[in-house]
Amino acid sequence: MLKGKVDFSSVSQFLTELMKPKMPPLIGVDISSSSVKMVEIVAVGKGRYRLERYTIEPLPKDAVVDGNIMNLEEVGEAVKRGWKKLNSRIKNLALALPSAAVITKKIVVPAGQSEEDLELQVETEANQYIPFALEEVNLDFQILGPSLTNPEEVEVLIAASRKEKVEDRVAVAESQGLKAVVMDIDSFAAQTAFELIESQLQDAGIDQTIALVDVGATMMNINVLRNRQSVYFREQPFGGNQLTQEIQRVFSLSADEAEAAKRSGGLPENYESDVLRPFMDTLALEVTRALQFFFTSTQYNQVNSIVLAGGCSTIPGLDEVVTRRTGVPAIVANPFAAMDKSPKIKERQLALDAPSLLVACGLAMRRFDP
Repeated sequence: MLKGKVDFSSVSQFLTELMKPKMPPLIGVDISSSSVKMVEIVAVGKGRYRLERYTIEPLPKDAVVDGNIMNLEEVGEAVKRGWKKLNSRIKNLALALPSAAVITKKIVVPAGQSEEDLELQVETEANQYIPFALEEVNLDFQILGPSLTNPEEVEVLIAASRKEKVEDRVAVAESQGLKAVVMDIDSFAAQTAFELIESQLQDAGIDQTIALVDVGATMMNINVLRNRQSVYFREQPFGGNQLTQEIQRVFSLSADEAEAAKRSGGLPENYESDVLRPFMDTLALEVTRALQFFFTSTQYNQVNSIVLAGGCSTIPGLDEVVTRRTGVPAIVANPFAAMDKSPKIKERQLALDAPSLLVACGLAMRRFDP
């Protein structure tokens, strides 16, 4: 799940892959409520990467609900179609669990412990924070580094998820002859991709508070970062489906017709004034509310930049509306901006798709873990 050693439970052989000294070539696969997104990235030199190929395969409605795979067959078929479109030989996948399906907790432990002692202490701590029996969960941990208050201690991040959440994603891969070798958390994968965006921010984001706002089909995730560390995370039930529903209502279309029209255009002239602009204003208001929650529940009182991700973030002018409403400069996420691109990649289409590929990109970058 994370980069630390996995112990205590085993769902599939993929868990042992995390303990290998070098990660095998893999494809990042983000299974969201609306689509399966797949990304393959290769190294082209020290610290340089190339986007080799990617694809976005739509999912039927309700195949995935609130991050839970409700129809394994339909999701498996979407993964199969996407993998064939990629035309890649790589069968190893990096997948992610939704943040809501994972319990995380930072603990502080004495430094210099043996692996066995650390595992025992993690298990003891996990018993206090996880409301399930340990045999019902996959448990993982990662040493974050020295404690800020005591150099003789280290911070450790514990993560746990119900086994069936992991098993469903493993089953999707295996049903198509593919192999899950990494199981991450979507917010962590997005943070990994964010590191590719930092150079686009003032002072490369150093010592700044950055709000990464990912607006999906049904949920808005707000992850506030400072020097690559998450200091706040929140989910709000708002997403692109609300725009689709409003298109349905105003123009008397079916759900499929409204979704298709939203993506391809061709709606009546009053679409922008009566539907799109009110939606953009509502989205900006939701971001403002999220920041207010952040300020009232932490010691921070300022955000320096907002990075917008997810399909909605490509709406023309949305970054300007969010900037105006919040008073904070907003940009649209593109983790591939500084990457080389394969000749097969269509730059114009990538510009539209990139904000939706944040999690899949972060998962694909796990290939380069030391």
